[in-house]
Amino acid sequence: MFAVPGKSPVTMTPAAVRQIARLMAREGALGLRIGVRKGGCAGMEYTMEAATAIDPHEEIVDQDGARVIIAPMAQMFLFGTEIDYETGLVESGFRFRNPNVTDACGCGESISFGEPGAAAARSA
Repeated sequence: MFAVPGKSPVTMTPAAVRQIARLMAREGALGLRIGVRKGGCAGMEYTMEAATAIDPHEEIVDQDGARVIIAPMAQMFLFGTEIDYETGLVESGFRFRNPNVTDACGCGESISFGEPGAAAARSA
């Protein structure tokens, strides 16, 4: 929906590709559905779930055996995002490097987005 011809709406690092492929195999899923919803201390938060069906309005990104499915209402918020998977001593998980985020809380779980076009105005 919010695609630029020849450019993937999201990209995945090799670590994210491996983890998403593992989740797909373990859950018998068609892919990992990502989205955003209202919540958290900064106003919005990411959602993730194993997808067992794909809606025709969802954006699908296939990369090296991993599939990400972007919920329709999240497409404009996630365009340009890089998905990574980091493993640490205390915690491991997916990380979103999203150029559309204007603010995030200290825990990194909650985000906010500026007005449409604000990012372009800031970089001009």
